[in-house]
Amino acid sequence: MSNTEKFRNACEEAVGVFTKLNNEKQTEIKSKLEYCIGSYDHDKNPVGLYEYGEVALNELRSFKKQNPRKVNKKVIDNLQKFLEN
Repeated sequence: MSNTEKFRNACEEAVGVFTKLNNEKQTEIKSKLEYCIGSYDHDKNPVGLYEYGEVALNELRSFKKQNPRKVNKKVIDNLQKFLEN
């Protein structure tokens, strides 16, 4: 599995976290990330995936600072690992 595929899966995990949190403020990020995952699945162009993966990472980090127990650190670490490469 390529790093881009792994990053796609990390983004899917982030969508799951946003779904579970059910925070209205995060709805737009979640829906754009879902769109980018679908777009990547269709054309294998990861540009939007990386763009919104980074937005999701920043949102999850700031949310975790306020609510440390609601976001699994592994989800954040997975996103960060693939964005650094």
